Amino acid sequence: MRHFGHIAPEERQRLFYREPAVFTADSPAPVLAAALGATLYSPATRPCLADDVIKQAARGVVSMVLCLEDSIDDADVVPAEENLVRQFTDLASLPRAVGSPSTLDAARAGESPRAGETPTDAELPLLFVRVRFPEQIPDLVARLGPAVRLLSGFVLPKFTEERGVPFLEALTAAETASGRRLFAMPVLESPDLLYLESRRETLEGIFRTVDKWRDRVLALRLGVTDFCSSYGLRRAPDMTAYDVQIVASVIADVVNVLGRADGTGFTVTGPVWEYFRVQERMFKPQLRRSPFLEGHVEELRETLIEHDMDGLLREIALDRANGLLGKTCIHPSHVMPVHALSVVSHEEYSDAQDILRPERLGGGVLRSAYTNKMNEVKPHRAWAERTLRRAEVFGVANENVGFVELLAAGLPQ
Repeated sequence: MRHFGHIAPEERQRLFYREPAVFTADSPAPVLAAALGATLYSPATRPCLADDVIKQAARGVVSMVLCLEDSIDDADVVPAEENLVRQFTDLASLPRAVGSPSTLDAARAGESPRAGETPTDAELPLLFVRVRFPEQIPDLVARLGPAVRLLSGFVLPKFTEERGVPFLEALTAAETASGRRLFAMPVLESPDLLYLESRRETLEGIFRTVDKWRDRVLALRLGVTDFCSSYGLRRAPDMTAYDVQIVASVIADVVNVLGRADGTGFTVTGPVWEYFRVQERMFKPQLRRSPFLEGHVEELRETLIEHDMDGLLREIALDRANGLLGKTCIHPSHVMPVHALSVVSHEEYSDAQDILRPERLGGGVLRSAYTNKMNEVKPHRAWAERTLRRAEVFGVANENVGFVELLAAGLPQ
């Protein structure tokens, strides 16, 4: 799979100075952590879950979470587990028709999947299951049987040191039993992490736990909806998580302890954006008109504003500014904005390469190739390394290509 792999090769050549790299579920963990992008959540109760996975892969989704926790009713857990196992088995067992296009190829062409066709394993998104209890992990892995090869890991809810250890022990046991590499993505959403008097101790405990299982923790996810719930809050569609100060303070502390660039940190992903329907707007739109005029896609700007996506775009930019990479998504319309804003600009790439040249190891200051900023080699080195890691999986835009063109090209036609 690759980001923007769902668009035509000639379109990718037009958009990218350096195209996104191909990766698989068996790629190294640092590559997968950077490549998660917009992780699309779906309730495990959906009766056409396998078809949903195939359809979303054809639209550019590269990671999905199939949820057995908050997105389903408590009474539906057992049937949801049964459905999950059945849908994984369907994905793994349907033969691909010999000599015919894959389902993804058909979906790109606007055709319905033909009987007996499914994408190859390499074309499917990274698939994770969000569980409720540690015991579900070995049980589900055993029930999946050979279909476990399509599973990349588990999302662990309300993660703290006390709650997290049993989950990680269960994951390790399931991995040993199945022979399949399985990753954990803990969700940081506990009230103990939010409350000031317990935050430091909770963060230190989380760090001890994920550091011990470092080789199995792919990324840490932020449960901002749960944070807001503790105070009876809900942000409006024209406000970001960073406008809710109590939430912003938690994000800052999580990055401070768990997102450091000194080799001790982890990938921390951005919070969910809850809105996908038109709401009454209180504040002016936040999307400037000029980038869309330059790209001759003014109608795209109007569509984004209509669906409250200008707030999402602003939050994605703030995620990046605050050290987060990737984002939890609950609607397919959120995926391409996340991916378009994850592409490295030609200017960023130029700066990062200049900073990391071997002859710059001694440090120093240089003017950027774009002649608009100072690049200070030692302080900017960690930023440059992260930028090149992102460039590998999301690509580098051509010099005159901005996020508007990338977004327009990636959206379903």
